[in-house]
Amino acid sequence: MGKHEVGTPKYIANKIKAKGLQKLRWYCQMCQKQCRDENGFKCHTMSESHQRQLLLFADNAGKYMDEFSREFSQGYVNLLKRQFGTKRVPANRVYQDYIADRDHIHMNATKWLSLTGFVKWLGRSGQCVVDETEKGWFVTYIDRDPETLAAQEKKAKKEKMDKDDQERMMDFIEKQVERGRQETDEDSCEFKKPLERPEQDKPLVLELKLKPKPVPVVGPSVSFTFDSKLKKKRGNSGADEQLSEYEYESNKKIKREQRDEKNEKKKNATDIKSEKEEGWLRAGLVVKVVTRSLGEKYHRAKGVVQLPEDKSPCCIARVKLTSPTEVKDHVLRLDQEHLETVIPAIGKPVTILRGKFQGTMAALRKLRLEEFSVDVELLERDKGLLVKRLPYEDVCKFSNS
Repeated sequence: MGKHEVGTPKYIANKIKAKGLQKLRWYCQMCQKQCRDENGFKCHTMSESHQRQLLLFADNAGKYMDEFSREFSQGYVNLLKRQFGTKRVPANRVYQDYIADRDHIHMNATKWLSLTGFVKWLGRSGQCVVDETEKGWFVTYIDRDPETLAAQEKKAKKEKMDKDDQERMMDFIEKQVERGRQETDEDSCEFKKPLERPEQDKPLVLELKLKPKPVPVVGPSVSFTFDSKLKKKRGNSGADEQLSEYEYESNKKIKREQRDEKNEKKKNATDIKSEKEEGWLRAGLVVKVVTRSLGEKYHRAKGVVQLPEDKSPCCIARVKLTSPTEVKDHVLRLDQEHLETVIPAIGKPVTILRGKFQGTMAALRKLRLEEFSVDVELLERDKGLLVKRLPYEDVCKFSNS
């Protein structure tokens, strides 16, 4: 019986029946023909075209099986990678999405007898991570694409750069605290015998053995009673008189040295105090708040220092916050001990705060993470001069706004 003409009701009915997936056991992969029932599949197997395809398959069966298996595995893995990525999904769900394509390679044409065998092969070949649960087999795609690996490495490097020195120090302190807590817990596990009074009637007596307070000795001990003895013993020999004068001069010299040493200590203390009180805050500097006394919302916030243009560097200044968003435009009056400098990106302007080029504008050229220092190029005096290895505390980001 020939085919029905195009446009006839029977032709349209056959097309509707042929649309979509049908039973797998009535599909011929060599002829790529789908039959609708068992009788149609039987008629197809007895046809001359099917017999010719079987002869071709018999000549080189391994080649056809390997090719069908390779196409099936590639299609399955590509769908898993494209649609689910590296998520853990049921293997049967991926298979149902794969066979939704009418022109796919059917599993009965491959070397795997079931989906379970195919999933186990994916795990052995290292293409996916497979595990079996009560709900069936699950697969997770392993992405070994060089571009993906490079992107992950770049992301990890960026996160490492974003973690500044303060956060590293906080991590180190937390580790030390945790180690000390563990040692304290180990010590507390030891049994300690409580204090007991042996006799209830007698009062408790504590014997304290205090060491005598040492007397400080300054210079050689010199007796100052020679003056009165000299008046009482005017009739002594000339040698004794010369000895007394020598002792008097020695004592006078020692007292002068002690007075000079005291003045020197006082002068050094004054210099240290004045050096500590030296300010570095200037108008336009971008600084970061490091104190927690104002609350967590202000901690690590950034702002711009506001000072009159004709005012010299000071220790206390008004800071207008610029980030984060919840504290933006807030103005705080802070001491320089509660602030720290901000290091900008390469090429951005900075101000040198200390040293020979104090107050000079420069551009950041290199960041030395290992040495906690930077290299800058001067933009004002000695323009173009490269100053190397300036500590983080000696430079600060400058805001032009």
